[in-house]
Amino acid sequence: MPAYHSTFPIDPQNDRMVGNFVVMPLNTRYKGPAYPANSDYDIVDECLDLFRANSFFKNFEIKSPADRVLIYGILFINSCLAHLNKTMTYNEALKALTNLSLEEFSLPGTAGFPLNSIYTIPTQDHNQMDLLKSYIQQFRQELAMRLLKRVYASEGNDCQPNKFWLAFTKRRFMNKSL
Repeated sequence: MPAYHSTFPIDPQNDRMVGNFVVMPLNTRYKGPAYPANSDYDIVDECLDLFRANSFFKNFEIKSPADRVLIYGILFINSCLAHLNKTMTYNEALKALTNLSLEEFSLPGTAGFPLNSIYTIPTQDHNQMDLLKSYIQQFRQELAMRLLKRVYASEGNDCQPNKFWLAFTKRRFMNKSL
């Protein structure tokens, strides 16, 4: 059974590319370089929808540049879930994931990034590196907040996380983690 790939069409001539990482539209309230998506469904929703199914796969064939964003999103979700535990309230989880999304991270294609074999180093232009860093920062913030809405779907700030999401903390997509 093959893994699930991104359904977003990408045109390398018209879409903004940094290395081989595409800057995709996001529906977000966070400041950054991503332009607004044309629909209610964006790459963040796709990452959340495909996370549980794709986390069973050790291999992933890249069919479009959007798949690289999907891979990064799935790895970041895995990292977010690893920071949560069964006894965390919503407010504690909000604080933990906000800190995780804002902390320093290595960029795809640079030293220290776990999947450099599938990401090319952006051009040495400082503006391109800043664009990639600010886009990934915006992407991480939005992904963490939407993940919280799914993991803590029940009402109230004292609710416990969904055990079916936390069950995937031990799974490692492509045997990698951020």
